[in-house]
Amino acid sequence: MREEIIVVGGGGHAKVVIATALECGINVSIIVDDDPSKWGQNIFGIKIHGPILSVKEIRSPAIMAIGNNRTRENLVKELENLQWISIIHPRAYVHRTAKVGKGTIIFAGSVIQPDARIGDHCIINTGSTVDHDCSVGDFCHLAPGTHIAGGVTIGRGVFLGVGAKVVVGKKIGDWSIIGAGAVVLEDLPDRVMAAGVPAKIKESYRIDT
Repeated sequence: MREEIIVVGGGGHAKVVIATALECGINVSIIVDDDPSKWGQNIFGIKIHGPILSVKEIRSPAIMAIGNNRTRENLVKELENLQWISIIHPRAYVHRTAKVGKGTIIFAGSVIQPDARIGDHCIINTGSTVDHDCSVGDFCHLAPGTHIAGGVTIGRGVFLGVGAKVVVGKKIGDWSIIGAGAVVLEDLPDRVMAAGVPAKIKESYRIDT
């Protein structure tokens, strides 16, 4: 029998999560979402129910399909009975020495190189690369086409926008946001937004979380 899981979230990101699960031979038993307008709709023939906390007491394998890092973290705390699994697309490459945390999903075309460490409940989106000896903290989201060079440290809850890049050995602090196409050439502190080439901190967007 194929494993069956709950998918938390019923938006566009859920389509890619579910497609990846199916490619891995994992069935989805139910999708849950808090938006009543989605209830009764379906993704790949799987019906969306709600609200999310309706599955709070269920002990079942599950995966998050919510792109927002803070929302994902908060829901994990609420849904403590669910048994979070990791999913790696069969056309992703993860070296045998790399470590991937629970609840993390690695999409098609992504590459995780030797001795990289990916935390819990991360999203390594389509075509992203994490090179050797990197550390990616819990609840991070690396958007499609992001690339981080060797020895980079990414803090908890960081979001890297589409096509962002981080050069060798740099550090990005917790809960910071890096804009699409940015190139990080210097260390960045916690809770800032940075954008551009090279990436510069946008002080007016300091993140108070």
